[in-house]
Amino acid sequence: MMTLERKDAGTREAGTSPRILVVEDEAPLAMLLSYNLEAEGFQVESEARGDDAEVRLAETAPDLLILDWMLPGVSGLELCRRLRAREDTRSLPIIMLTARGEEHERVRGLSVGADDYVVKPFSVPELMARVHALLRRAKPERIATKLVQGDLALDRETHRVRRGEREIHLGPTEFRLLEYLIEKPGRVFSRARLLDAVWGMAAEIDERTVDVHVGRLRKALSRGRERDPIRTVRGAGYSFDETFGRD
Repeated sequence: MMTLERKDAGTREAGTSPRILVVEDEAPLAMLLSYNLEAEGFQVESEARGDDAEVRLAETAPDLLILDWMLPGVSGLELCRRLRAREDTRSLPIIMLTARGEEHERVRGLSVGADDYVVKPFSVPELMARVHALLRRAKPERIATKLVQGDLALDRETHRVRRGEREIHLGPTEFRLLEYLIEKPGRVFSRARLLDAVWGMAAEIDERTVDVHVGRLRKALSRGRERDPIRTVRGAGYSFDETFGRD
């Protein structure tokens, strides 16, 4: 069975994944963000108006807020300012989205209390990396740094992978690929999805690239008669075998 752990923090219990509120009035973008955040294992809620988001935030604060600059009702900039003035949301992690890329606008967004600033159009993998990084800094107890499945352990902090007593040496791409698969054992990911998540440039790389790196990952993870933890689902893609380590 998979365990999610933090050093000196015990095991992360199921159902305690970080909650993220997306406040974005462009419906296609809000759907894209929700889809990708949920694929990363987060619980996602969304609002299209700044005033509606303010009401929701007054009721319960999420673990992280993704906030568009321009919103109907109350602007993202004003909402951010109000949240920083309140005791219960003063330290709420906030990533601001905007089409404004000028330096003085970025400074303005950060000056009202945003923790990070992403200019549209943006890379989804980059935004996901920023979400993880901000949560690690602001709420370290909510993000697992060690992923364990059976005798296989991946440490995000040291970028080390072990199988039993054996250390496994992976390249950066194979490490990211294993990290993505082992986070969600049993879930099948298409090659296109893996390209988006691991490489971030699916349109520029042939999907067969995934097969090559999965092959390298398998070769590194399994020796002799050791069980292969990566499962190929014909016509669908790859997954980390959720039964790995149970026998």
